[in-house]
Amino acid sequence: MPKNWIAVASATHARRGCEGGYMQVCHGKLAAIRRVHPGDRVVYYSPTVTMGGKDSCQRFVSIGLVQAGAPYPFDMGGGFVPNRRDIVYVPAQEASILPLLDVFEFVENRQRWGYKFRFGLFDVSDHDMRLIAQAMGAPLETLRFL
Repeated sequence: MPKNWIAVASATHARRGCEGGYMQVCHGKLAAIRRVHPGDRVVYYSPTVTMGGKDSCQRFVSIGLVQAGAPYPFDMGGGFVPNRRDIVYVPAQEASILPLLDVFEFVENRQRWGYKFRFGLFDVSDHDMRLIAQAMGAPLETLRFL
């Protein structure tokens, strides 16, 4: 049974990964990316437009399926070699998280809804991933929802 993951990155970084067909989380740490497996669903949530910026985004930016293969290092230059996984992203529109906060199962306390995002990667239920996919207008069949 595939798992569902919310990965956290700035919108700029999430969009770059979508264009390149890869995912990278938690500053490229191998331990985090090893939790994700082929066939899993991944959606990127972006709290900001730019990394470390004050430019609020609060949107789901991209969604897709993890492809076969192990995590791999990628040399980005300057001594930075993060680990990645290949993803097939599906056509989708960016969607605000705000209208979904009251219906998510993973939000235990509406006042502290952003707490889990601090981990950079966490799993969610099929219910929550389906809500996100629908809000993004993503094709549910391609994401293997029955």
